[in-house]
Amino acid sequence: MSEEKSGFTVKDRRVFAEKDEDIKNEEAKNEPSKQEAEDKPQAPLPEINFATFIFSLNASALLHLGVMEDPATGRKVKNIPVGKQTIDILGMIEEKTKGNLSKEEENLLKNILYDLRIIYVKEQK
Repeated sequence: MSEEKSGFTVKDRRVFAEKDEDIKNEEAKNEPSKQEAEDKPQAPLPEINFATFIFSLNASALLHLGVMEDPATGRKVKNIPVGKQTIDILGMIEEKTKGNLSKEEENLLKNILYDLRIIYVKEQK
């Protein structure tokens, strides 16, 4: 049989540990000790409700539109298509929840969508 040449080459770049001990030692290095975990005060998480869900989507959209800094890097990075997708998700939520929200929730969603859409249009230029 003749060998056919393909248009690409596959190279395995995975790193394998020699022993299970090596894997366990590496994992132990990366995990904080129990005392370190206990010493770090945990910030209380906000109550989970419709408003906090909408605020989290708003923050995500603002991050992707380049309005807010990425908390991990401290830099503003624009990803307009992802920002638009998040705005579209909020629009879908507005449409699908019509008639099922309190007046405050309805106004919150309406105002956030308005602001995000204005920012999106400005960022398109």
